[in-house]
Amino acid sequence: MIISLNLPSLRRFTLAKKRNKISYVRLLLDPKRYIVVSLLSLGVAFYLIYTQVDFNTLVQTPLTFKLGLCLLGAVVCLAIRVLAYMWRLRILTYQQISWRNVFQVVFMWEFTSAITPSAVGGAPVAIYYLTKEGLSGGKSTAAVMLTALLDEVFFIVMLPICYFFMKGNLFPSAADFSILEGVKYVFFTSYFLIVLYAIVISYGLLVNPVLLKKVLMNLFKLPFLKRWQSSIDKVTNDIVVSSKEIKNKSFSFWTSAITATFTSWTARFILVNFLILGISQVPLDHFLIYARQLVMWVVMLISPTPGSSGVAEIAFDVYLHEFIPKGMSGILAIIWRILSYYFYIIMGFIVLPRWLKRVLIKRNLIRFKS
Repeated sequence: MIISLNLPSLRRFTLAKKRNKISYVRLLLDPKRYIVVSLLSLGVAFYLIYTQVDFNTLVQTPLTFKLGLCLLGAVVCLAIRVLAYMWRLRILTYQQISWRNVFQVVFMWEFTSAITPSAVGGAPVAIYYLTKEGLSGGKSTAAVMLTALLDEVFFIVMLPICYFFMKGNLFPSAADFSILEGVKYVFFTSYFLIVLYAIVISYGLLVNPVLLKKVLMNLFKLPFLKRWQSSIDKVTNDIVVSSKEIKNKSFSFWTSAITATFTSWTARFILVNFLILGISQVPLDHFLIYARQLVMWVVMLISPTPGSSGVAEIAFDVYLHEFIPKGMSGILAIIWRILSYYFYIIMGFIVLPRWLKRVLIKRNLIRFKS
């Protein structure tokens, strides 16, 4: 659920909301979006199968008790990840949304993120979800901004720890993939932007939102930044409102929110460790596998494709191929995407009609023509 609060996107959403309160619903119901996303991801998956899967190795892979237990472990990690998201959202919404409704919001949020580019994220629509659950605009914006900030904190903290313990061995050998030299620069640039974003948002939410608003508004008066001035105005207004909701929160509020965040991301990554363990016949460096995934996700954050479709499958092979038996990388990438991506699209199809019926149709916010 890591988010990028894309400013032009947020501004467009705000304007669309003024024109039509349910424009985002029509966007979600557009079948073309799902077709494009599915074809892109499946196309890369089939390419990996065709080029990298050794069917002789696949057929000869025994269906052992260990494999079954590891697959069960991966499913348990998926469940923990969802429960941790729900727990965090309950904390950030001050327990004003029931567990059942939080369940729906989490899957709607993940569903939206799955069908929008990773560089955009589902933040603007997530605010709308929460307001329709009865949360005030300030509290909804605060919850979404804090979600983004906590996700960034996880990466800011864990990446240096992994780098230290792995002695910088976070990248595969460039001899195997020449593109990796360029990817390293992308990674360090992305990490720098994450840190910068976290510092700016933290200062605005927790210290002095009014000063931050003044500084940013003056900065975006520069000619080459002026086109985004209205977007910054909206975002900084949201920060000022959110700051009033967040300040003076208890120590237990912060520790619980941070614990839920670290639990959800750790479960997401350990899922892959279980998948690799299930088919591996050699000892594995599980901490290195975990660390490589951190790097992989930071790079994927700038993906222009919906849900990182195509990019994710390739990144999985590039960063983790050395831990996977030869000829099995493609099929493992597909299983991983089923559990980490397609699952949320399927759940979105299930949850969306129920959410619309409960939140919008019952309140006469959507009228279908007969």
